[in-house]
Amino acid sequence: MRDLEQLFAALGKSAFRGKFHLRAGDMQYLRAKGLPTMRRHARDFVGKRLAPALIPNDGKQTPYRGHPVFVAQHATACCCRSCLHKWHGIEQGRMLTEQEQHYIVEVLLRWFQREMRGLADS
Repeated sequence: MRDLEQLFAALGKSAFRGKFHLRAGDMQYLRAKGLPTMRRHARDFVGKRLAPALIPNDGKQTPYRGHPVFVAQHATACCCRSCLHKWHGIEQGRMLTEQEQHYIVEVLLRWFQREMRGLADS
């Protein structure tokens, strides 16, 4: 797992990761529901879609839109186990620990905060 400042500096250099931003509807949803609700949604998605040791559709389990958490997952490379390994140093082929799941949720929430302040590219 990486230091969040270093992680966001590295993500800021990725053209692919940098193209992800919340659309108006997603931003409105985020502001209406608030970060505590987004945290609960993120915990649920991470627990169900990323935490298992083996994911049959790994690499395709996270849609590109449909919920602000999905967009955040792609923007922060928390979308599949191979991205988690490459960007965050989290091994594949085993169940994610509670600590790793908490880390991923914190990464997603930090990205939301940056989006809300308009700092996603900085």
